[in-house]
Amino acid sequence: MPIDPNAPLVLTAYRWVPSFVHGLVRDVRVRWACEEAGLAYAEDLIDVRHKPDGYEAVQPWKQVPALRDGDVRYFESGAILLHIAEKDARLLPPAGQARADTMSWFIAALNSVDPGAIELNNVNFFSRGQDWAEQRMPSLIEGLAKKLEPVAHRLAQRDWLAGEFSIADVLMIHVLMAIDSASDLISSQPTLAAYVERGKARPAWQQALADQLAAFERNTPKEN
Repeated sequence: MPIDPNAPLVLTAYRWVPSFVHGLVRDVRVRWACEEAGLAYAEDLIDVRHKPDGYEAVQPWKQVPALRDGDVRYFESGAILLHIAEKDARLLPPAGQARADTMSWFIAALNSVDPGAIELNNVNFFSRGQDWAEQRMPSLIEGLAKKLEPVAHRLAQRDWLAGEFSIADVLMIHVLMAIDSASDLISSQPTLAAYVERGKARPAWQQALADQLAAFERNTPKEN
């Protein structure tokens, strides 16, 4: 769906970030879900370094994404994704084991896999070369590899986590993309690598990424 400045859904995202986190900032998860569900949304772009006054009332940690749907506000990408998925049964089945599987794998992405991905990226992007980071990395990689084993096992005989593509895949694939940006844990496992590539091949992902990058391109700081 095209970005529509008059849409009732308003996504708060960064207007620009450095290139090493392009595609990783979590508003792209929301953009992807909206594209899959065919929901138009407006953008509210803010500065990554200078947040609007009072923004902590919108997002307590002053991060992105945040979402406004009419008079209702959400923060945290997981909560926003669930809100969007409730609008489209293709992303979140209404009942039965399919819904249970979708919800369970969605929470698994948030609780079991994403924390390790966050630490991996923080160490890799911001502390690489420091003694403590070099000492931490082997055990971090080992622990994250163990967290990925059940995901690979689940995908050994299926294309998507809950049978059909769902909100669980939006979240899990984006988490795996973050891991892939900082290690070879995904590329070295054919099942997980193929899963990520299936996600990247979806037109909705491609449009979501293009829209995020377009915002960054429009707002790239001018060199002094």
